[in-house]
Amino acid sequence: MRDPQELRAIAHPIRLRLLDELFLSGPATATELSDRVGQSPANCSWHLRQLARYGYVEEADGGVGRRRPWRAVFRGRAWGGPDESVALSRAGDAATEVLFTREFDQLRRWQQTRRDEPAEWRDAGFVDQTIGWLTAPELAELAEELYPLLMRYADRVADSASRPPGARPVRFVAWGVPVPPTDS
Repeated sequence: MRDPQELRAIAHPIRLRLLDELFLSGPATATELSDRVGQSPANCSWHLRQLARYGYVEEADGGVGRRRPWRAVFRGRAWGGPDESVALSRAGDAATEVLFTREFDQLRRWQQTRRDEPAEWRDAGFVDQTIGWLTAPELAELAEELYPLLMRYADRVADSASRPPGARPVRFVAWGVPVPPTDS
């Protein structure tokens, strides 16, 4: 990704809520989404058009005008790199902060409500944390190994027919970041 505006398009809590609703519940109109996210239909419509401008959503079949449904577009996006511009770097930092805050909020929600889940789901959910000593090439290799695991079920996001009975959305977050050197 080379366009800072494309990153800024998702660095907004309402737009992330709209994307979540479209990914989790399928195509919907701005009016239908307004009820789910607590915004006016006009505001939802404006945010949907901004998301569409950068390819995050598109018009779905089956409607016109105000009754036009939107659907989320699933595709991987990456940003950051040694040759990125200052504007892209700042937009990437802002988008990453919003996305991580959202994921942390979802983790906190799970922690607060997991006891209310059926045992099957309560026992299946997990949070792992560790520290390992790696070289930079080993860390890069680990990232390459994790990506296919995290993406194994990604096709089910866009294709509801591929979801087996009893499947639920599950959020995956992984990172491997070097610990800054100490001054000792």
